[in-house]
Amino acid sequence: MLKVGLIGVGSISQFHIEAFQANTKAELTAFCDQNEQRLTEKGKQHDVTQLYTAYEDLLKIKEIDAVSICTWNDTHAKIAIAALDAGKHVLVEKPLSISVEEAMAVKKAEERSGKVVQVGFVRRFSNNGKLLKKFIDQGELGDIYYAKTTCLRKLGNPGGWFSDKSRSGGGPLLDLGVHMIDICWYMMGKPRPVSVSGNTYNKLGNRSNIENLSFYQAADYDPALNDVEDLANAMIRFENGASLLVDVSFTLHAKENELYVKLYGDKGGAEFEPELAIIGEKHNTILNITPQIDSLQFDMHSSFHNEINDFVDCCVDGRETIAPVQDGIEIMKMLNAVYESADKGKEVQL
Repeated sequence: MLKVGLIGVGSISQFHIEAFQANTKAELTAFCDQNEQRLTEKGKQHDVTQLYTAYEDLLKIKEIDAVSICTWNDTHAKIAIAALDAGKHVLVEKPLSISVEEAMAVKKAEERSGKVVQVGFVRRFSNNGKLLKKFIDQGELGDIYYAKTTCLRKLGNPGGWFSDKSRSGGGPLLDLGVHMIDICWYMMGKPRPVSVSGNTYNKLGNRSNIENLSFYQAADYDPALNDVEDLANAMIRFENGASLLVDVSFTLHAKENELYVKLYGDKGGAEFEPELAIIGEKHNTILNITPQIDSLQFDMHSSFHNEINDFVDCCVDGRETIAPVQDGIEIMKMLNAVYESADKGKEVQL
């Protein structure tokens, strides 16, 4: 049994908890959170009795083999490094860090520890994503030379630590853009990024004045606190000539929320969000192909179960993860380059 400690028992941790408890090879042994009341409630809810308010204390428990890190973004790298140095395997929520330097420090800790590090790129583990990747790896789309992705919320700034740059590292780009950029880059074959041109805007704030329309609020929501961007967009160029367009927002004067991932190759195309579709050409006729699968959409619940199952298998069986720490570094290079380009008002080279 892989004994696991969970660090950070906020909202996203529930997906981790349920998945670990459903895995027959893992045992959820301990919880850690700075919020003692929330920690106690989670412990009672899931029958976990080893509770800690400091992650350093949890890492001292010798029988814990692995940790799952679900804390604020600015602590991801620090806790991951401490866990690796304590001899634990690490599953860390996205983003891996808030800087490239921090991400590379995690890589060094992984190398000296010999332990597994898996980054929480959960969309890679979705059932529809795995199916699409199989089609791509078999050459059905050919050379993917262009991708575009959008995740626009009309009203969706969660507030709390999400809108506090000192803890989050950024706004929708680090919360939403990390997922959208990663899944495109992963499906494109992970080409090396060479340049980024990006823009960020902070025009609307958290729009706490809006009435008659509800939206998700973090547990520590504070309408007075917001120093992250509302909107970010970017064009990323890759060494193989491919390019990626992305835009993400917490809030925008838009009629509806918008979400899509589209890939274009020289033999075919595909849409991953909002529903899986494959576009091909046969006998001089364009075909829209709809796979017959249980769900064409990204399913959060099953994807987290797949992600945690993969992590456990990698720890127990010594198998390599499909979301390694090196990929976390490359994604951080792109994310940081968007902010750098926006600050400088020009394209930056990687």
